[in-house]
Amino acid sequence: MRATIIHGPGDIRVEDRDYPQIVRAKDAVVRVTASCVCGSDLWPYRGVRPTREPKAIGHEFIGVVESIGEEVRDVRVGDLVIAPFVDSCGVCPQCRNGVTVACDHLASWGSTDENGDFVQGGQGEAVRVPHADGTLRVVDGVTDPDDALTASLLTLSDVMSTGHHAAVSANVGPGSTVVVVGDGAVGLCGVLAAKRLGAERIIAMSRHEDRQALAREFGATDVVAERGDEGVEQVRELLGGVLADSVLECVGTKESMDQALRSTRPGGNLGFVGVPAGGPELPIGYLFARNITVGGGMAPAHTYIPELLRDVLDGTIDPGRVFDVVMPLEEAPEAYRAMDERRAIKVLLRP
Repeated sequence: MRATIIHGPGDIRVEDRDYPQIVRAKDAVVRVTASCVCGSDLWPYRGVRPTREPKAIGHEFIGVVESIGEEVRDVRVGDLVIAPFVDSCGVCPQCRNGVTVACDHLASWGSTDENGDFVQGGQGEAVRVPHADGTLRVVDGVTDPDDALTASLLTLSDVMSTGHHAAVSANVGPGSTVVVVGDGAVGLCGVLAAKRLGAERIIAMSRHEDRQALAREFGATDVVAERGDEGVEQVRELLGGVLADSVLECVGTKESMDQALRSTRPGGNLGFVGVPAGGPELPIGYLFARNITVGGGMAPAHTYIPELLRDVLDGTIDPGRVFDVVMPLEEAPEAYRAMDERRAIKVLLRP
């Protein structure tokens, strides 16, 4: 089969690899029907995170179950499934508590599982899924989604679930004032999530016209292009002299965290979901003095998918619009270049 492999900074290749097979009784093999490039994939692409040897890449995919192990009970051959961005068992204390990203038996796509068996990356033609019952979410009643639905289902594997996690962690609710730091796919989904949860005023911090336009369509009432002190003052002015009740940090850098903290009112809430890169830190003294509550981290997508899936299927939300470019899998190197150069918000790959 064909699969995307990262060899080093700026070096993405699509290569031949063995087709996955059932290895363990709880496995499933999923034929990928759509995958994508994530903003966090750009960290190794840019060399921010080292790539010590060629590695399969990609952690967001949907597809059709081709085969299952003898102990799989909830997933059947032929099911259309969403794969969250990590594999989880579904039965350990962490999974039972809904924090599936802290699973005792966690495995990452493009790595090895707890038994040392290889797990394919999501940007390929097929993936072996360990703990299939604990990981995969079946899309009941859908077998052949159109392009728009395919895109929205794919967002639930990561970016829409992550944007929702930011909003939930920031305590967004009816009447909230919200600032979203970051205008990538996660930030845009954060805008959509805040709107879905009833926010009254949503300020998207964005410098790019195409992303500003989509943010407004997703529910942003205002856009701030300024950064630093000037950005904070713009937020304060828009909100009548105060800062935001809730702030969503959707980038993961020192600068974005600082911007998010300084946009949060005393007694407010900050939800951070940006994959840390570039040394973000929490100034404890600042939080102590202002009674700011900080929550977030990796989104337990598996836990959030059922409620978000209902809204996708009934048309309440359409997060798939964050995909502004679709390419065949063979063009994965160009997909990375397009996102790295900000010529695309998010690229959907079709095997």
